[in-house]
Amino acid sequence: MAVKKSRVAVGFIVAGVLAVTFGIVMIFVGPIIIDDQIVKNTVIDPSNDLSYTMWKDLPVPFFMSVYFFNVLNPQEILNGEKPMVEQRGPYVYRKQARKQNITFHDNGTVSYLEYRRYFFEPSMSVGSEEDVVTIPNMLVLGASVMMENLPFAVRLLISSTFKTFKEGPFLTKKVGELMWGYDSGLVEFLNKYLPGMLPSSGKFGLFTEFNNSNTGLFTIHTGKDDIRKVHQVDSWNGLKELSYWKTPQANMINGTAGQMWPPFMTKETTLPFYSPDACRSLELVYERPGVMEGIPLYRYVAPKTMFANGSTYAPNEGFCPCRQSGLLNVSTCRYNSPVFISHPHFFNADPVLLDFVQGLNPTEEQHGLFIDIHPETGVPLNVSIRLQLNLYMKRVSGITETGKISEVVMPMLWFEERGYIDGPILSTFYTSLVVLPTVMEVLQYSFIALGLATIVVAVVVYRRLKASGTAALSNAEAFSNEPVKHNFETQEKSIMGNPEK
Repeated sequence: MAVKKSRVAVGFIVAGVLAVTFGIVMIFVGPIIIDDQIVKNTVIDPSNDLSYTMWKDLPVPFFMSVYFFNVLNPQEILNGEKPMVEQRGPYVYRKQARKQNITFHDNGTVSYLEYRRYFFEPSMSVGSEEDVVTIPNMLVLGASVMMENLPFAVRLLISSTFKTFKEGPFLTKKVGELMWGYDSGLVEFLNKYLPGMLPSSGKFGLFTEFNNSNTGLFTIHTGKDDIRKVHQVDSWNGLKELSYWKTPQANMINGTAGQMWPPFMTKETTLPFYSPDACRSLELVYERPGVMEGIPLYRYVAPKTMFANGSTYAPNEGFCPCRQSGLLNVSTCRYNSPVFISHPHFFNADPVLLDFVQGLNPTEEQHGLFIDIHPETGVPLNVSIRLQLNLYMKRVSGITETGKISEVVMPMLWFEERGYIDGPILSTFYTSLVVLPTVMEVLQYSFIALGLATIVVAVVVYRRLKASGTAALSNAEAFSNEPVKHNFETQEKSIMGNPEK
């Protein structure tokens, strides 16, 4: 019986060793299995239902919030006084983005056109599209700066043209008209006699190009051949580089299309992406770790040098001619109109810009942009991209509409595009990337702990059984020797007690 128990104890010791070995193997093999699954599900492939749907149709809520800078003293500005503005909004639009004309190529790339549409959301807005605001008239003040070097007689002719079509230096119109377009006799005239001068052939609006349009033909890597290149832009509209800027570095098309990034990020990883709206590649940098609904993330933000001028940050010299630091001159890709992009309220810009306009109050919380991304997969969890549209305006002799306007970079509006993973996709994401790895990790150490406990208990039992077996054997030997001694002593006493014997 003791022998059988000893064999059982030895069996448990072997089982414990196997459990510990399996747990240790899982520690090394488990992450490899998880990473392999991430790679398989990150590749752009129609067979990857979840990731492909996220990439193709943007199924998460995404919104654009627009804030106008309503001009409070237009007449005083014409007399050379400092502009005063008040922020109006937000006017919120739900964004719908869908990729079409998706074509996979043999070299591991895929081409597509992404179409976007915007739908006004009254319940999320502060005001309606019927609200009336006053902003600078880009057609007049922008064109005036563009024409300032033409002969004086031509400038007089331009001024008379403005008067003929009753175009003044400031527009007071409904939000919906400013956003998506309004009828303008001047626009019709320019499109008829100077075709191609304006971006649109119909109504003129600040976001006319955004709605019911695409962002250009992107060709990106699928990651099939190299997962480190997934989502990286191969070309845009057939171009490998741009021609807007002064240096090869500035004209480079870097990074992704700005929706997803390659997996397995570290804190040293940056987020480069090409933005057709900014006409250049941008790059975000790591700021801090965080957690969203239990999912670990890295927060990336814009470096202070993103819109710095060439004298402040030498690599940006290629984006000049520059003005104050914090402004990106996009005139070369905006029909030479004197338009500048910045962070809202001139956040992270030269403080002198705030001195030229009253009513601005930049804060990082409200005006800084960020992307919260899951580092293992490269999937954004929470996004907030904030940019401001500014118009450079000044007095131009011969064009009376410019009055005595002081030279100023005038904020017109700023907008935020934001979105976050929510609902069933968040649940699936959490289960696949948080719960399952956690369960696997718990199982790894559970096998090790259970195996070690089994080994310890089995060894103790085995040693006790062995000890008890040894003791029993000793007792048996003692017991078997005891009668012999007793008989010898009895015989000796019998002989001694009987002399005759």
